[in-house]
This record gives sequence, structure tokens and C-alpha cells, in this order.
Amino acid sequence: MFRLARFLKHYKLQSLFGPLFKLTEAVFELLVPVVMAKMIDIGVKNNDKAYIYHSGIILVVLGILGLTASLTAQYFAARASTGFGTELRNALFKHINTLSFKEVDKFGTPSLVTRLTNDCDQVQTGVNMILRLFLRSPFIVVGAVIMGLTISVRLTLIFLIAAPVLALIIFAIIKKTIVLYKTTQKKLDRASSITRENLTGARAIRAFSRQQDEINDFEQNSNELYINQLIAGKISALMNPFTYIVVNLAIIAIIWYGGKNVYTGSITQGEVIALVNYMNQILLALVALANLIVIITKAQASAVRVNEVFDTKTTISDGRGVDPKATDIAVEFKNVTFSYYSSSDDALENISFKVKKGETVGIIGATGSGKSTLVNLIPRFYDVSSRQVIVNGENVKDYTLSSLRKRIGIVPQKAVLFKGTIRDNMRWRDKSATDEQIKKALSISQSLDFVKEKRGCLDYKILQGGKNLSGGQRQRLTIARALVGEPEILILDDSSSALDLATDAHLRKAISHETDNMTVFIVSQRISSVRNADKILVLDDGILAGVGTHNELADSCEVYKEICRSQNVETEKGGDVNGK
Repeated sequence: MFRLARFLKHYKLQSLFGPLFKLTEAVFELLVPVVMAKMIDIGVKNNDKAYIYHSGIILVVLGILGLTASLTAQYFAARASTGFGTELRNALFKHINTLSFKEVDKFGTPSLVTRLTNDCDQVQTGVNMILRLFLRSPFIVVGAVIMGLTISVRLTLIFLIAAPVLALIIFAIIKKTIVLYKTTQKKLDRASSITRENLTGARAIRAFSRQQDEINDFEQNSNELYINQLIAGKISALMNPFTYIVVNLAIIAIIWYGGKNVYTGSITQGEVIALVNYMNQILLALVALANLIVIITKAQASAVRVNEVFDTKTTISDGRGVDPKATDIAVEFKNVTFSYYSSSDDALENISFKVKKGETVGIIGATGSGKSTLVNLIPRFYDVSSRQVIVNGENVKDYTLSSLRKRIGIVPQKAVLFKGTIRDNMRWRDKSATDEQIKKALSISQSLDFVKEKRGCLDYKILQGGKNLSGGQRQRLTIARALVGEPEILILDDSSSALDLATDAHLRKAISHETDNMTVFIVSQRISSVRNADKILVLDDGILAGVGTHNELADSCEVYKEICRSQNVETEKGGDVNGK
């Protein structure tokens, strides 16, 4: 929690005034029993109605002043805590966006979402309660004991015995619940993960009629969460009976011994009532402190999870900044080996090849052979485990990330579009792109015809994730988005899987003829998509099994021959895609 206090730096005055006004309220509260004691000992004892009315007015004034101080304290605490929460979430979101894919894979998307939402809310609530109650409760306890000492030292010894017993009971109960609250946060993570999987994979779940299995899985997690919370609630519920037993015994002792002292004349009736009130104030203060500790415990558990994200530094940082060399080689892999986080197996092993500027490179292989992994190393989404990836004569690690990725247009496997107009989505690479540049990119990607048919054309509103478009339309628009700004390197990562063969052929032809000196990487499962590439890389379980043209590989690469046979593609020189 203390490590996150830096997010309160813009709310120092509010953080000071909140506790200050709470202490002011506590002072008014501690004065109430004194006024009541005098009201009884003077006003009631002497039947002095004027004094009773006068004391009553003082009590009302103290109540109003206390309420005003309390509301003011809550206002400042709310201002400080909401500002803290806003800055914390902004900083955490910004930090998450600096993490590489490796760190995101480590935490998992559902966990990061929970930490950004629920955990930040818990920490914000903790800050709010600390500013309101952290100083007030101890002040009330200490103040009540001191005020009791001014009345009767002997009877105040009951306070000094009861208060530690109360504190011991409260903190023993809190200690039991701490572990349960930490487990609860993990269960919430799991609930978030299940929910996300069900929402993103709703069609697959329904296609396989697995709704009931998913419901059972969610119910099991929810029941475990319920049991944890129920056990914690039952343990916490013991607090009130145990503490009230101690308080009532203390009050009985005060009244018993106080009555004897009243009889001897060493203390008045009003002072006995004041001591009883102070005992109740101690109880309420300790119960409030216990509730505060529960909230702080939750906030501390959440703060640890938030700090875990802040403590995780990206393994991919900006290079020193270099200018590309005057070279004909656009991309070069030098004995590159790569493995994913927490994996002992290499996803890529000793990969070496060179690609000249303007060449079109096809990458093909079985599922899981490392095709997407390979192209993800070019824009430095991941860093290689050993050796180098070279772009325009310089190691990708020496570029700043913005300058490197500005040269590269990427179309990921999953076609992701964002809520907004088509024009807004097309300007992700180049915010200043004109409508003419956008339409050119749409034309190359075979999107212009269907975009013109949409109401508003470029102003057509796309729903979140492009749900109001077909799969093929989404893919073509993501290709167009990558082409806007004319990148030096274009990576198409299986980006035509939803396109029919004719559209795919037109797309590849347009990219070939209408992009000047652009180096293109085409990742595909189809021989037809890579057949006419200047160079084809064949991957087999992370190993480069062959490099060459279609005809060369059809003669020399057994892996490529097998792929051709599986797709009924002729492997003889001059044979067409359909084997004719």
C-alpha cells in the first residue's frame, strides 16, 4: 500500500484535511460524555431546568459540529481516494501497454483485467477508509482512556483491562480471515477468466453444445468463492458477540464499582454514566478499526497484485536509435533461436535466411510449426533467445520501437477492428492519411467495392470487434489498414483464411503490382497463396526445412512435397495449383 502512496502526490492537501477533520469530529465526540455528566450531576440533581436546556443546546451544537466535521472529512477523503484511483488505473494501464507479449503471456489477459478493475477499486477503497478512520479510531480509544483517567483512575483500570482483550479478540479474528480474502481474489481471477472465455468463444461453445459444461465450471468456481466468503463472514460474525460480551462485562464492572464509589461519595452518578459512554466509544472505535483492518487487508492483497504488474519491467525496451543502412537486404535472420515464456522447448531453432527489398516471401508449414512466431520477431513483439534479427542492415534491438514498427505493416491472424468509422480504423498507422490514400489501400485489399456499398462509405460505423462485418470483410479491412502509410515491410499473418480463392488471388496480384519496392511476408496454410512468391520458407516444428521457389522446393524439400500432396497440388515443374 505504501508503495502506491506516490499516486496521492497531487492530493496532499485533501489527504491532510481528511484525517484532520476526522480528529476534530473525535474531539467533539469525546466532549459529549463530559457535558452529559454535568447535566446529570448539576441539572438533574438540582432540578435546574435552565441548566438542562443549556446543556442540551451544547450537545446539539457538538452534534452539528461533529457532523459538519465528519462530512467535510469524507468529502476530502473521497476527493483524494478517487483521484488516487484515477491516477493508479491510468498508470497501470499505461504500464501494461509498455509490456511485451512475453510479460502479458506471463500474467494472462483475465488476470490483468481483474488487477486493472477490481484490485484497483479495492486499493482505492482502502485509501478512502484509511484517510477517514485510521487516525480517528486509535485517537478515540486513547482519548476515552485519558478522559476516563480524569474522572476516576481506579475505574479507568477496567478500560485498560477491557481494551487489550477487545483488541486481542478483534485481531485474532482478522488474522483468520486474511488468508481467505487472498484466496477470494484468486477465485475472482478465475471467474473473470471463465467469463472472458465464454464471451469470446460463445459460438464454439454453442456449436459443440457445451453450455452446460461451462455453466457447471462457472458454478463450481462461484461455489468455491461463495464458500470462502461464507467462512470469512462466519468468522467475522464472531466479532460482535465476543466484543459485546467483553464490553458488557466491563460496563457491569463500571456500574458495580462505580455504584459503590457513588455511595461513598468519591464519584458522582453523572461521572459513572460518562465512563459507561467512554466504554461504548472504545468498543465502537475498535469495531470500526477492525472493519478498517478487514478493508486494509483486502486492499493490501490487491496492492500486492498491482505492484506485481508495476514491478514487471518489459524485456523489450527502445534501442539507442539507428538509421537504416543503404543495403539491398530488407530482413535477415542469423541463426535465430526463440522459446516462449516458461517453455523449455524452442519454438524456433537456428533459423537463417535473407530477404531482399521488394521480394515477396511465403512462409508455410504445419500448424504449430512456428510461422507466426517467426514474423512476430521482425517487429520485435518478442526478443530472440539467441543471435539476431536484422532489418535494413541494423539489429532490431538497436531501433527505437516506434521507428521500427513505423516501417512495418502488420496484419495479425485474428482480424481486429475497433469501434468507430472505417476512416478511423484506416488511420491507425497514419493519423494524417487522406481519403485518397485510404481508398488506394482499400482498392489493393479488395475492400473498396463493399465499402462503397456501406451507408456513409468511409463514415460507416464499425461495431466493437467489427461484429457488423463478415470475416472476409474484416480481414480485407485489416490488410487495408496495414497498407495505409505505405510501409517498407508488409506482414500478412494468415490474413486471407476467410477469403475465397479468387479474392485471395486478386489480393496477392494487387499487392504485387501496386506496392513499389515493398517487402512482403505471406504466412499461409495454402500452397496457392505462397506459390508465386520470390522465396518460400518451409517450417517444420520450429526448424527451417527448406528455402526456395515453389519449383525448387517441389524437387528438393520432402516437407513441402507432403504439403503439396495434402492439397492436391502438382509437384512437377509447370503444374498449376489444381494439379492440371
